Amino acid sequence: MTPIVKIDGHPIDVDEFLRNLKLSGKFDGLVEQLVTDRLTVLAAKKQGIQVSEPEVQERADQFRRVRGLHRASDTNKHLDALRVSLDEFEAFIADSLYQEKMMQQVCSDTAVQGYFKLNSPRFDAIEVSLIVLDAEGKAKEMMAVLHDDPDSFVEMAREHSIADSREHGGSLGKVARGSLHSDVEAKLFNAAVGDLLGPFASADRSAFEIFRLNAKHPAQLDDATATEVRRLLRQAWLQAQAQEHRVEAG
Repeated sequence: MTPIVKIDGHPIDVDEFLRNLKLSGKFDGLVEQLVTDRLTVLAAKKQGIQVSEPEVQERADQFRRVRGLHRASDTNKHLDALRVSLDEFEAFIADSLYQEKMMQQVCSDTAVQGYFKLNSPRFDAIEVSLIVLDAEGKAKEMMAVLHDDPDSFVEMAREHSIADSREHGGSLGKVARGSLHSDVEAKLFNAAVGDLLGPFASADRSAFEIFRLNAKHPAQLDDATATEVRRLLRQAWLQAQAQEHRVEAG
């Protein structure tokens, strides 16, 4: 078997290479990416997406420029060293273009706006502060203090909270949906600004949480949200594609 590389004349062949990928835990990720790429190319071709020769040439030229391959002979030497033929190289470039064009359709501005319109509540955010105490009695006493003097929350957090957030006066900053325990989160997102909630006991009752809702941020389709929507669209689309094909381990 042709070695991939030699060290002081000792070869590392494909079998050893694959074995090390599997044992290192990297193999599955590479296979998953390969399957994802192939499914995307198949879908693009099925939908009639076209990749032209000029597009392939332009992307190939970009590939060469990035790698400092300014002459045809330089490119040939580079491909020879990789044991990749020119046809294989051009097929790789074409596939990358199919993938990009397919994802541009899946994650188009129209698709992003439509998804956001249907699912906007999941992108709401709130600003909260937290005090964590190690006994229920302490937590109830703290709630009484805070109800009488709400403005003391920051000071109480710094003096009494056992959470790392005490260094910031209990502030957790902006919190998106899905970042907190579901029961607590539902109450916080339905609360009014300034409300105190708690104490909430941990599963083993070793900690008791008191929250203050500082601000509400209704969902907006800004750049960060659009990026997350595109990720979700891509994920859902790939899952649907995987169900349409039979994917088997070799």
